[in-house]
This record gives sequence, C-alpha cells and structure tokens, in this order.
Amino acid sequence: MEALTTSTLAVSIAEIGDKTQLLALILACRFRKPVPIVLGIFFATILNHALAGSVGVWIESWLDPQWLRWLLAASFFAMAVWIMIPDKADDEDSRFYRLGPFAATFVLFFLAEIGDKTQIATTLLAARFVDEFWLVVAGTTLGMMVANLPAVLLGHKGAGRLPMHWVHGVSAIIFLALGITTLWWP
Repeated sequence: MEALTTSTLAVSIAEIGDKTQLLALILACRFRKPVPIVLGIFFATILNHALAGSVGVWIESWLDPQWLRWLLAASFFAMAVWIMIPDKADDEDSRFYRLGPFAATFVLFFLAEIGDKTQIATTLLAARFVDEFWLVVAGTTLGMMVANLPAVLLGHKGAGRLPMHWVHGVSAIIFLALGITTLWWP
C-alpha cells in the first residue's frame, strides 16, 4: 500500500498548477464534454505512466538501492522547487482540437506528460517500488485523476479564484517533507 499511497500523493501534489492541469481546464472550456475528457486523461496517463514506470524498473536493475533512495529524495526536493514555477498553457495544442474531445485529450495529455515532473516522479517511484510496478502506475494515474478531475468538472468557474501562489507554496512544502522522509526512513 505504501507504493500506491506514495505515488498517489506525490503525483496529485505535483499536478497542482501543472501544464496538464491547465490543459484539462482548457479542454473542459473548449469542449464542455467532461466524460470523454476524463476518459482521455485516464487512458493517456495509464499508457504514459506504464512506459515511464518501465524505465524506472530498468533503472532499478542497475542502480544501487542507496543511490536510488538519494535520487528519489533529490527528485522530491527538485519538485519542491519546480512546483514554484507555474506552467503556462500552449496555444499550439489547438490543431488537435479537430480530433474531438476524447482523442484530442488523449493525444495532448500523452504528449504533455513526456518529460513532465509527474512522469519523472513515476519513473523514480517505479524504480523505488519495483516489485509493486502496477501499484505505482495505479497510484500515479489516481493522482492525475484526483488533480485533474476537478479542473474538468468545474471548468473555468473557479480557476480565477484559487490563490495559486499559496497552493504552490503548500505543495512545495509537502514535497520537501516527502524528500526528508525518503532520506529519514529507508
């Protein structure tokens, strides 16, 4: 259960204010069809994070467990800093809108996750919990859904009212705590 809860917590926090959360908001406003958007996010995340987790399993096979622990802690500290730099939405994504809500969401989310902090977290968490690969993928997917479902369902209604600098600050503190606990408890 540690793999599932850690993965869910890490990714749901990392996703706050991330470009894919902004993308979810944009797609919700554009299409106004939450079900295909949510399904697109879900399937794109499973595929992307399963691939990222596979890389993590490969990394674990040649990396010493102590180095892996330090790398995971360092990634949590890096995410604490990274989360303080909010992402901006891309207008280039509009060429995919003609695909419809599900396909556009699937393609855009899959592409947006490549090299993103949640994908990197998935890779490192899969390396850490190598024997619980599918729990990591399930947890990171659940974390994406926890963060993005409200953006899709609420659309643009509450987005302007959130004090994002506070949200980012609290998220950064949580990532610092995750990094410290990773170093503290093996």
